[in-house]
Amino acid sequence: MEWLVVILNFIGQQVLNVPAYLIGIITALGLIALRRNAGQVIGGGLKAAVGFLILGAGATVVVGSLKPLGELILAVTGAQGVIPTNEVITAMAQEQFGAQSAYVLTLGFIFMLVLARFTPLKYVFLTGHHMVFMATMITVVLSVGFGQDSVWLVVLIGAILLGVIMVVMPAFIHPWTKKITGNDAIAIGHFGSLGYLAAGIAGAAVGRRSKSTEEIEFPQSLKFLRDSMVATSLSMVLIYMVFTVWGLIALPLETALPIFGSADAGAFVMAAFAQALQFGVGVAVILYGVRTVLGELVPAFQGIADKVVPGAKAALDIPIVFPYGANAVLIGFLSSFTGGLLALGILAAWLNPMFGLALILPGMVPHFFTGGGAGVYGNAVGGRKGAVVGGLVNGIIITLLPAVLLLVLGQFGLSNSTFGDADFGWFGTLIGVSLKGGTALGAVLTIVIAAVLVTAAIIFQKKVVNTGWTPGTARDSWLAELDGAKDNQKA
Repeated sequence: MEWLVVILNFIGQQVLNVPAYLIGIITALGLIALRRNAGQVIGGGLKAAVGFLILGAGATVVVGSLKPLGELILAVTGAQGVIPTNEVITAMAQEQFGAQSAYVLTLGFIFMLVLARFTPLKYVFLTGHHMVFMATMITVVLSVGFGQDSVWLVVLIGAILLGVIMVVMPAFIHPWTKKITGNDAIAIGHFGSLGYLAAGIAGAAVGRRSKSTEEIEFPQSLKFLRDSMVATSLSMVLIYMVFTVWGLIALPLETALPIFGSADAGAFVMAAFAQALQFGVGVAVILYGVRTVLGELVPAFQGIADKVVPGAKAALDIPIVFPYGANAVLIGFLSSFTGGLLALGILAAWLNPMFGLALILPGMVPHFFTGGGAGVYGNAVGGRKGAVVGGLVNGIIITLLPAVLLLVLGQFGLSNSTFGDADFGWFGTLIGVSLKGGTALGAVLTIVIAAVLVTAAIIFQKKVVNTGWTPGTARDSWLAELDGAKDNQKA
């Protein structure tokens, strides 16, 4: 059976772990289903894959520009704790649980397609790296609960849980996703969904009379800020400069300068300035990659929807919604980071001494991607207030939930890192708690969890999504009244 492990490892790590390949394959299959010629199939598949590689290149630039900022913040504030990093804990777990997670990943993807084919949950999760992260987390938690000798039990239940979570979460946030995109063509497949759902609910509650972040009226002298690339870059320059000056004041030069690899204070400041501009470059590249992918994938996906999973929707990575609210992305990111700081204060003052929860330091990368997404979801139903509150709520969630999850992960030696996004926190903790009663009871409870989630999602799909319910209708009515008043004034 070793050869089968090798094959599954290859599929899981070298194909399904690379979103570009997965998107290219899916696009090519869709074009084949549409009976396109060989040139169109190859060209469309390659263009979609390249689009995702462009998106990934932009994300790499963003991550690279945020990493030294995170180190600088940590140095000047003196905070000590855990920075949740999906990639780090996944790499740590792969050495011990790599084979099992490969089985879980491959079979879980197949089970997801089965659910999408035979239930009303017509979502095909295509965010490959998040599949790998979730498969790894599920495998580790189940392996600890069931024991190292229950490999096939871990694989079977892990595949079911992975397939379930990949179809139910896009369903629960889909009304808000439709509100953002204005159509039903795509869904969001990203395991920060609880944060986006919370942002949508909170945004609608506070922003019933709030205009969109994309309609901010700048003074004439500030019209240049309407360009999202300029606004994003300028904001990051300001953030970088604040902490750069703080670092030069609070830290010895021999401590501060290595953060940017600088020779002197002047070079330190200019290196920070360059990193801030790199952030703007990365965001611009991400948005271009998104447009490229959508231009190829959405039309081609209709072939799969018709032939394999009738009515299917592609569930894509969260940057897909960024073009629908460029200002909201920035506001959500900053608000999420603020929420992370507030939650860190709660952990330090209360939850750490009382319950032993670890201090979760705000990671710039998860706060940018999930916070930016939360800002877009909050803005869609609550305008500017919704974007601020939605991002804030997301920041609190992705700080507290990883601290709780760490209690489960810590028992098998991975306590120096944890998974960062919201769905890892609640789903991993729920699985871990269900396994406390032993193998037999744990197996039953995990299956019950899967069944309950699917049932709830099907009910939500039928009663809410399929009926056309739209969130934020109170704000829509208010905006319609404003538009009517403007039309009367013009008349």
